[in-house]
Amino acid sequence: MGTRLGDDGELVLAVGVVIPASEIDLRVTTSGGPGGQHANRALTRVVASFDVVASRSLSSTQRDRLLDTLGPVVRSSAGRFRSQAQNRTAACEQLAARLAQALQTPPPRRATRPTASSRRRRVDDKRERGAIKERRRPPVED
Repeated sequence: MGTRLGDDGELVLAVGVVIPASEIDLRVTTSGGPGGQHANRALTRVVASFDVVASRSLSSTQRDRLLDTLGPVVRSSAGRFRSQAQNRTAACEQLAARLAQALQTPPPRRATRPTASSRRRRVDDKRERGAIKERRRPPVED
């Protein structure tokens, strides 16, 4: 299941992981850049931030995972559209995607043995390196 925005503005990250809209801080600013008077005066750029430490919707393991990967506050901004509503949706979707990706647990590593050819290459490389160092030495006198 992918990330999506709920009806009440909450972020649905995965099965059983829902962040209510009250925990997402939305700020609007001017988007800046070229665009004339509209870009300079209209408050269309949206910055969505989520305080991982203060969140009550996360379990302790989820909180620890987010703190390790993303830090205490996660931010996402959008200013691509002329509409504040579209930028708000885009910023929240980006935030949800970052949080969902950070919450995924990597599959456990299965221990494997080195192949015969990789062992042979390693020994050959060591032998070649030793030969290079041997050639650097001054000649031996009898």
